[in-house]
Amino acid sequence: MAQYQVPQFIEIEDKIFGPLTLKQFIYLAGGGGLLLIFFTLLPKWMAFLLALPVMGFAFALAFYEVNGRPFIIAVEHAVMYFIGHKLYLWKQRQPEQKATDASAQTQKPPLSAVPKLSQSKLKDLSWSLNIKDRTQMGVTDTTRDDFAI
Repeated sequence: MAQYQVPQFIEIEDKIFGPLTLKQFIYLAGGGGLLLIFFTLLPKWMAFLLALPVMGFAFALAFYEVNGRPFIIAVEHAVMYFIGHKLYLWKQRQPEQKATDASAQTQKPPLSAVPKLSQSKLKDLSWSLNIKDRTQMGVTDTTRDDFAI
């Protein structure tokens, strides 16, 4: 029988540029390229002012992880949240004004009595529910002997 070698450590990215992976290198090179553009086109004081956030963002993209996931995923989710539609499941409404009639306040609605179930009624109810579940799943054997409470 032939034996095959199974790849291991497939979650770990390969280090291509020294200690950096390809993604890390691209993020840092992009930040460095943007800094090069800033220093060639803008005055030095403005370039230094813009260099700090750009390099911070580039280093965060390259090395920072949020909850064990890359920072780019968190940035992507934040952007999608801000530009996407928001679904509000609950919106508070103003309470309706009820009629304040003296006769309506004096009459109380009758309390509904909760029926007391005996042990035999509970067994019958649970058995019928079990039979209903079994028939929906396609089980045909519905004898009462194999189900006991």
